[in-house]
Amino acid sequence: MKLQPVILAGGTGSRLWPLSREQYPKQLISLTGDDSLLQTTLKRVAELPDSLPPIVVVGEEHRFLTKNQIEELSIFPEFHLLLEPVGRNTAPAIGGAAFYAKKMIGQEDVVLLVLPADHLIAKPLAFADSVARAMQLAQAGRLVTFGITPDHPETGYGYILRGEDDQVAEFVEKPDLSTAQEYVASGRYFWNSGMFAFSSDALLAEMDLYSPEIISKMAAAVEKGKRDGDFFRFDIEAMTSCPSDSIDYAVMERTAKASVVEADMGWSDIGSWLALWEVADKDTRGNVVSGDVMLEDVENSLIRAGDTLVAAVGLKDTMI
Repeated sequence: MKLQPVILAGGTGSRLWPLSREQYPKQLISLTGDDSLLQTTLKRVAELPDSLPPIVVVGEEHRFLTKNQIEELSIFPEFHLLLEPVGRNTAPAIGGAAFYAKKMIGQEDVVLLVLPADHLIAKPLAFADSVARAMQLAQAGRLVTFGITPDHPETGYGYILRGEDDQVAEFVEKPDLSTAQEYVASGRYFWNSGMFAFSSDALLAEMDLYSPEIISKMAAAVEKGKRDGDFFRFDIEAMTSCPSDSIDYAVMERTAKASVVEADMGWSDIGSWLALWEVADKDTRGNVVSGDVMLEDVENSLIRAGDTLVAAVGLKDTMI
């Protein structure tokens, strides 16, 4: 069974403000190197075996920036850009991508590898190993989520409790600190990464069972959708009337076929400036610096310069 990458690039730019903005969201920004987060995600999937040309789901307002960044890489002779006329969360986006793969590309059953475009993964080889294990489970009809091995009691993430035979025993909302400490100490809980792998047939069958209105609306959004040059635009009427829901709530927390693959891949969703400081390369005094910056007696700070020289003296634990 072939691997069909589905990249969710419909972010609205509400995180990492003011660098990330509505017209220039996080996934299109270079945060840890020369490439944007979208580009690093695409490079990562290009290395996977049996990988088909990626499907990228993006909002109308970011379609040209996204297309330009994909073309800059020069690694995909072919790719598919699906345009959301309105945002309806991850379940409609993924369902629409599954229908598109089957009806517009004409693929037989494939394993959809669903990845947010704005996550950082520091260990690409571990990522590839996790995908290979997820592929095996997905080919057996399981709906797989990637559970990140926690290295501290994080209260900003949801958690996954692993049961027997890698089945998901429970999805847990963001806990308080004491509960998160218990989860990490138990060794049975993982951070919910928001990455998934499942066959298109298995996903659509479970969505039809648990979220039939989403399925019917997104089927119509593809059937009535139109190609516009290099883009395929979901039908606006069908998608506007589609319920807005995450894939977690719409399917994963309801299905009896959910499995979790443990993934220690240096993952971060870079949801805050602190998170960026934690994962970025630092100098000997713990500073993360980008651009034209001069430091004197500065510790554990994150400093980004744009078009202007930034000089910092005597600072500690500061973001500029």
